[in-house]
Parts: sequence; C-alpha cells; structure tokens
Amino acid sequence: MFLVLKKIVGYVFIFIPLLSISCSTKINNNNLQKGWIIDFIDEFNYFNKDNWQDQLLWVNNEDQCYVRDGAYNTREISNGSLKLRLIGLDHETDCSDNISKFGDIHPPTRYVSSRLASKNLKEFTGGKWTARIKFNKVGENGMFPAWWLLGARNNEPPIQEDDENICWPLTGSGEIDIMEHHGEHGGKKGYVARSILPLGDCESGGDWWTNQVNLSANLEQYNEYSVEWRGNDLIYGLNGSEVGKNKGIANKLLEPMFAILNYAKISDHHMDGVWEMEIDWVKHEKWVK
Repeated sequence: MFLVLKKIVGYVFIFIPLLSISCSTKINNNNLQKGWIIDFIDEFNYFNKDNWQDQLLWVNNEDQCYVRDGAYNTREISNGSLKLRLIGLDHETDCSDNISKFGDIHPPTRYVSSRLASKNLKEFTGGKWTARIKFNKVGENGMFPAWWLLGARNNEPPIQEDDENICWPLTGSGEIDIMEHHGEHGGKKGYVARSILPLGDCESGGDWWTNQVNLSANLEQYNEYSVEWRGNDLIYGLNGSEVGKNKGIANKLLEPMFAILNYAKISDHHMDGVWEMEIDWVKHEKWVK
C-alpha cells in the first residue's frame, strides 16, 4: 500500500510542474505575438452602434441624399454581411438634413442612399485597414461607391468634439481612398485608390490626381481591399497582394482617421432598381515588432 501511494505521490509531483510549464508557455506565446494583430473587426452579425453612425451631408454635388437608420431599405444586415444600397424611389423625398460645408441644402430627390462612418467610435493612426466587399452591379453611369478614410478632426457633420475644426484635406482632415468605383469611367472592373494632399488652404482644395492609382478587379465578387502604412509609403492591397503604392507621403497622413462606407450617385443620369455594396467585414490591424 505504501509503495502504491508513493508512486501516486511521485506522479503528482511530476505532473504539476509539467502543467505549470505548459500554461506559462501558452501565456508567454500570446504575449509574444508579432506581425499584424487585429485591434478592431466588425463582422456585421448585427448593427453595432459602438462602431458606426450615419453621416448625413452633401458633398461632391452628389445627386442622391443620405438617409438615417436604413430608411427605404438603404441599409440592411443579414446573413453576416452589411448591405448599403442606393435606391431610386417613385417620388421625391425631402433632403433638408443633407447640408454642404457652404450651408447649401440638398434639393428634394428621388434617389436615396446610406453612408456610415466610424467617426468618434473607431479611429486609428497608421496600421492597416481592410474590408471585404462585393457589388451587385457595376459600370453604370453615376455609380460612385467608396471605402475610405478621413482625418478625425474633419469639420463636416456630425461635429461632436471641440477639435473637429479642420477643413478637408488639411492635416487632421486628410483623405485616403482604399476602393472607389466610378461606374462611368471605370467600366466593369475599374476602381481607384489614392491619397489626397492639400493644394494649399481650405479654398484651394485637394490634389486628386497625383497619388491616384488605377486598379482592376472582378468587382462583382468578394475582394479584400486594404491600405497600410509601411515606412513612409502607403501600400494598397487586393486580396493580400500589393497592387499600388503612394511613395514618400505616408507620414503626411499619419493621423487619427475614421472609416467611411458609402454609396453615392455622382451624376444626374437616370437609374432604376437598386445598386448595392455588400460588406462582409471591416478590420483594422496594428503592426507589432
């Protein structure tokens, strides 16, 4: 009996240290993670108000107006994805809450859409932003959906903090377009990525063309569109591969930025039915050395 007990006790003394080493190793491995580490992800199992808010405003002389809370079925979350829709109504609707930075009110229109921003909710400096997106239709006149970033001190609605007083695209209100499809010029596969730097003061506006990268993808299938800060370069990615670069300017846009997903109509061409951008997920990652 003593010998059996002695063996059992021996096993206990051997087993406990091994268990302790195993747990300690696992914790240390977690703490030692390196490379791209996800610090924000929305997989759109539901609409999370801690991540996104409606952004109502009038920019770029857009033909549609943005509506709140998914009115007219312009926003839906179902089957694990977010759908943003531009819809042609059979009547005109009031757009008095879509106001330009000059104070102009959008006239009534029969076209409505959704625009979501992570402003004051999920904002990051540098790192890597990625979204997985597809479209139900592409290449039609007026289409202007986009996945992009804007500086957190931008002075356009909603203005919710005291420091939101910088006009586009000055430092603090810079812009990076990760994926923008202009149906009239992009055809069935074309999209652009770019950074926009200021030409001078607020009235001078931004340089849309110098850092524009013309790209191509099967837009009607899911693709992962990304931008990352790598040294002083901005790297544009498609499905994990580098497809474009803005050299030597990343530090000029190393500022807190929020994400925007929107579907605009950029011309007065007639459209029927529904244009839809479907987003499977959005994430931000930080680089850990």
